[in-house]
Amino acid sequence: MNAEEICNVCGLPREICVCDDIAYEQQHIHVRIDSRRYGKEVTILSGLDSHDIDLKSLSKILKTNLACGGSIKDGEIVLQGDHRQLIRQVLVENGFESYNIVID
Repeated sequence: MNAEEICNVCGLPREICVCDDIAYEQQHIHVRIDSRRYGKEVTILSGLDSHDIDLKSLSKILKTNLACGGSIKDGEIVLQGDHRQLIRQVLVENGFESYNIVID
């Protein structure tokens, strides 16, 4: 077994490594609505640790599932529109814990 097949964090083989699962379970996500220019609403996800989670890929997943545009600014994911109704379901389907998601 070479070094590429071993996880640097836990030391387990990559096939049974649980580091990503643990990182997703430990995230405390805060979802809020903000009003931008011309009264447009945006949904903002904060509290995500960019060292454990790839914000770019998560943003892409959210934009695809919620059929909206968005971006990443200052470690927060900003989605166009009000998505408070569906955001919890999409996040849980992607490995986050429901009880760690706070929606205002």
